[in-house]
Formats: sequence, C-alpha cells, structure tokens
Amino acid sequence: MNTKEKHVVHVKKGDKVVVIAGKDKGKIGEIKEVFLKSGKVLVESTEAGDDSKINLITKATKPSVTNNRGGLIKKEAPIQSSNVMIYDSSLKKGVRTSKKIMENGTKVRVSKKSNEQFD
Repeated sequence: MNTKEKHVVHVKKGDKVVVIAGKDKGKIGEIKEVFLKSGKVLVESTEAGDDSKINLITKATKPSVTNNRGGLIKKEAPIQSSNVMIYDSSLKKGVRTSKKIMENGTKVRVSKKSNEQFD
C-alpha cells in the first residue's frame, strides 16, 4: 500500500463507540483522535479508574533530560477503527450505520436499527 493513501474510517472525533474486538471488548468510550493514514482511532474511556482505560500499553523508556529515572510508562494506544462500533444510547449497544440525504441536501449518519441520527 502506498504510504500517502488514506483509509476510510466510519467514525469521527467525538463519537461515542463500543469496542467489539480485542482485550477491551465491551468497553464504551469516546473517539479522541482519528489517524487516517493508519486507519486507527484513539478511544478515551468514559468509565472512571485506571483499569478501565481502552488499549492500555506499557512502554519502557530510557532515562533522559526530561525523564531522569526512565522506567515503565502506561498510556492509551490507538485501536483499529474496524474494532469499534458507534454506540446507540437508546438501544444501549453498538449499531451499524448508513448515510441518509436529508431534504436540505445534507448527509447524516443514521442507525440501521433505531433510525437515530448521529450527526
């Protein structure tokens, strides 16, 4: 794949999503950032607590000027966009979406189950 190609991502920044695959399956969060080049999204958990973070990784760092001791740092990492679904609060689960053209010509995303608009 060419490095300049952009992936098609079905979610936007600020969407409420549920993780459907991986070690954090079932957790609900909000999209903090979308990476179009890699097709990944950074999801911030909506639940409180350190153990509720989504895709938490441990990174080993060497001592440097800014971090004298070095050591292990825990942080949230991006997750593949295909592993999240938009969360429908009325159904309390993830739903597939379709695009619908409104009467004034604007396109909106609509839930296939409940016809709820997300834009």
